[in-house]
Amino acid sequence: MASKKIGLALGSGSARGWAHIGVIRSLQEAGVGVDLACGTSIGALVAGALAAGFLDRLDEWVHTLSWADILRFIDVTFPWFGLIEGERITGYFRENLSDARIEDLDMPFAAVATDLKTGREVIIRKGPLMDAIRASISMPGIFTPCRYGARWLVDGGLVDPVPVSLCRTLGADIVIAVDLNADIMEKRRSRKSPVDRIVQGAGKNNPILPAKLISFLYGKLPPVHPSVARLFAQGKEARGPSIFEVMATSIHIMQYQITRQRLAMDKPEILVVPRLAHIGLLEFNRAGEAVREGYEAMNRLLPRLRNLAG
Repeated sequence: MASKKIGLALGSGSARGWAHIGVIRSLQEAGVGVDLACGTSIGALVAGALAAGFLDRLDEWVHTLSWADILRFIDVTFPWFGLIEGERITGYFRENLSDARIEDLDMPFAAVATDLKTGREVIIRKGPLMDAIRASISMPGIFTPCRYGARWLVDGGLVDPVPVSLCRTLGADIVIAVDLNADIMEKRRSRKSPVDRIVQGAGKNNPILPAKLISFLYGKLPPVHPSVARLFAQGKEARGPSIFEVMATSIHIMQYQITRQRLAMDKPEILVVPRLAHIGLLEFNRAGEAVREGYEAMNRLLPRLRNLAG
């Protein structure tokens, strides 16, 4: 395969994005070298981790995530520009994973974002890696837009959910694209909301959840707090979908349609479609399931990849 450059186009999909790690693990075990990586939204995070050499640390970290951890990373802000500031999680990544610049990475990397003023696709190929990732993951209404130079940038999934053409621009002969949202509209099996599960598991001797968080989830703090908690619940129950579900799912439906159109115009040599409809948009604590599905989905396509690579 040395004569052909292989590029990864990792798509958007919120918590389903941990499946990208499984795809990469499958390629690594098969001895397939990746020459460049491009990503949109959560795909930009995993592609950046591969290019910057901290994929192993990211993989280890996501497998330890609990709902309590996820809630601690959510820095809720006054909803003028968005519900979540996003600086808490990117600050954690800078401190514990990488603070590298894109131009210094060993592997070519690019992230996709969207210019909020013009609606145009913005390709980020230089500057701080975490700034590029922060811009690419800025889902409108959920995360506040990212100030990048003189522009305000939001989620790249609005213009290019699976950046196949970008991989070709960077020189890929064979593009392995990962579409996380192909089955997004399939009915997920009914289950309790993550917030309900946290509350039920918060016993007196539970050392994981601080007392303030338990009170927050039980609704014992001022009335606004239970409302904020419900924003991030995935259960639908009798109350119907939360405002978070409405915004996030609406964006993913739009991305689903855009993905279909763009993949029809620029087809990748390998299209990996993990089955992830059962994983909610914020269920980042289900990394084990997502990684496993990504790994198995890529494994099924390895014979085709070998044939294409000659």
